[in-house]
Amino acid sequence: MMFRFFLPLLVTALIFLSACTSKKAEKPKGRPPALVVTALTGKQDVPEQISAIGTMEASESVTVRSQISGEIIKVAFREGAEVKKGALLFQLDPRPYQAVLKKAEASRNRNRVIMENANKDYERYAKLVKDGIVTQEQAEGYRTKAESAAADEAADQAAVESARIQLSYCTIVSPISGTLGALAVDRGNVVKANDSAMVTINAVAPINAVFSIPEKLLPEFKQRMASGSLPVSAEVAGDKIISEQGKVSFIDNTVDSATGMVKLKGTFPNPKKLLWPGQFANLTVTLSDKKDATVVPTQAIQTGQKGAFVFVVQGDTAEMRSVVAGNAYKGVTVVESGLKPGEQVVIDGQMRVVPGGKLEIKQPVKAKENGSGKQKQ
Repeated sequence: MMFRFFLPLLVTALIFLSACTSKKAEKPKGRPPALVVTALTGKQDVPEQISAIGTMEASESVTVRSQISGEIIKVAFREGAEVKKGALLFQLDPRPYQAVLKKAEASRNRNRVIMENANKDYERYAKLVKDGIVTQEQAEGYRTKAESAAADEAADQAAVESARIQLSYCTIVSPISGTLGALAVDRGNVVKANDSAMVTINAVAPINAVFSIPEKLLPEFKQRMASGSLPVSAEVAGDKIISEQGKVSFIDNTVDSATGMVKLKGTFPNPKKLLWPGQFANLTVTLSDKKDATVVPTQAIQTGQKGAFVFVVQGDTAEMRSVVAGNAYKGVTVVESGLKPGEQVVIDGQMRVVPGGKLEIKQPVKAKENGSGKQKQ
């Protein structure tokens, strides 16, 4: 009975001792190498650029309004069409203004006859004064009448000119060349003088882009513009990226005290009219070219608590090295300090890399294949 009681306990103890012995015999497994992709640092001429978000706006914009009141009897354009300066846009009913002109001309003609007769009377009495037939006071009376008639005739002539101008306002033409917007009032409507907009015309070739830069960059921008033109490019994302080249044409004379920003304008020829007022665009201003800059593929740059760093390949291990990153350009980033040309850096798989840990390079990539362009080793 005692043997049967202790036999299961003995078997359990033997199994436990065997398991412990087996665990002690197993060797601990090391951390597997991190699978990474690497590239070489190189040298390249990189432009020094400033990027900003801007808004496109027309180089010229006119909101057409009637300068007189009247009924629209003709609309001579199609919405959204291109229009040349001086082209007919609207025709207002001219009859009321033609009547006013005729009345003014009639009044002028009447006063002109009165003036001519008054002048003749004065000339006649002036001769009679010399002959001693009439007094000087009588002649002066006729001179006063002649001058008064001349003043009336001049006032009527001014009224005629005013009536002609009012009549000319019945024909509304385009003040600029550009693209027509939506028609705001249709034919048959009565418009009031300087009341509501009838149509808006925007000139989009050339076109402007409005953007802002920090005030600390203002001296450099002013210096560059003083020495020559300052190139700027505009890109608008979409199904097909729109890209245009232009130049900075305006720097505002005031720094916004609330934001510390300065407003600028870039002008683009926009010959195909791909850029449009109201669009948001990515603007890039090129200040200068940095010669023989040390560059790495942008994906090699990582950001930690102490700033930017890269993993540098040292044999079959990785070294975490702090760097000072500069401008990024077409897939590469300038490294101001921390790297030398020809060093191998990790560009993919950084999440698996431990400083000092083993590496397994999956696919070494040469620097010229990273989008960095032609580089000097």
